[in-house]
Amino acid sequence: METGSLDLDEVAGDFDLQATLESGQSYAWQRADGRMYDRPSAVGGSAWYETVLPATVTGEHEVIRTRQIDGRLDWEATTDATELLTHRLRLDDDLDAIREATPAEPLIERAFDAYEGLRVVRDPPFVSLVSFICSAQMRVSRIHGMQRTLAREFGSAIEFNGETYHAFPTPVQLADASEAELRECSLGYRAPYVERTAELVASGEAHPESASGMAFEEAREYLKQFVGVGDKVADCVLLFALDYLEAVPLDTWIRQAISEHYPDCDRGSYVETSRAIRERFGGDYAGYVQTYVFHYLRGGVE
Repeated sequence: METGSLDLDEVAGDFDLQATLESGQSYAWQRADGRMYDRPSAVGGSAWYETVLPATVTGEHEVIRTRQIDGRLDWEATTDATELLTHRLRLDDDLDAIREATPAEPLIERAFDAYEGLRVVRDPPFVSLVSFICSAQMRVSRIHGMQRTLAREFGSAIEFNGETYHAFPTPVQLADASEAELRECSLGYRAPYVERTAELVASGEAHPESASGMAFEEAREYLKQFVGVGDKVADCVLLFALDYLEAVPLDTWIRQAISEHYPDCDRGSYVETSRAIRERFGGDYAGYVQTYVFHYLRGGVE
């Protein structure tokens, strides 16, 4: 086991581990005390968060545990986690500059003030893809529970520091699962979507990473070839896994924000409304604004 810490004073802008990992953008992490999304009583404080990263080129999964305390991120891991945490939690983003570039509008400013330090994650693309395929008409706690069940039932077990962790299944592992087995993980009608998407990736027919580098709307169309992926799910994967920080997934909460605060951005179709709200949210970092507004509205902060 390796241990270390990251000095958050050296990060450009604030950082809030709990807000980042419990804001409904990532389902790759687990809170060690079992109180993930346990609102409103649970305050993150110094809670440990855990994840298993996909196998590296050496074939090894990496386990990382981290907590925020006294202006630093302490970590325990199977390897040096400094660069991995910096990458996955986007500690390399200049959050001060991002906020400076966002529109000075009341809703946006309230959201940033309420969750100062929340950062957009950079999740493994296949994990993000499956998570958001499972997200339709589901609360974040239910989505998270599904992903934990998939890891436990089909993922590889890794022993670390006397505990057993389960990696999220690889495309091959999920493709080998039957639709009936997936339904037993509470996926319901999403089970065949996950099964077929895993088959596409396992066979090499398509990979979510292949969308990287495409023009934004071209990348969205590419991701829609995966079964169960529409515009909103594609935008989630683009934002939370593939570095398209302009993406604004139009979920229930953002549509509510449009209806109540930005009705002029409702253009009827997803594509046109998406273009309008991306521009209203500031363009290049519109996805950051979306994440703050989503978490703010879902959290019910007045």
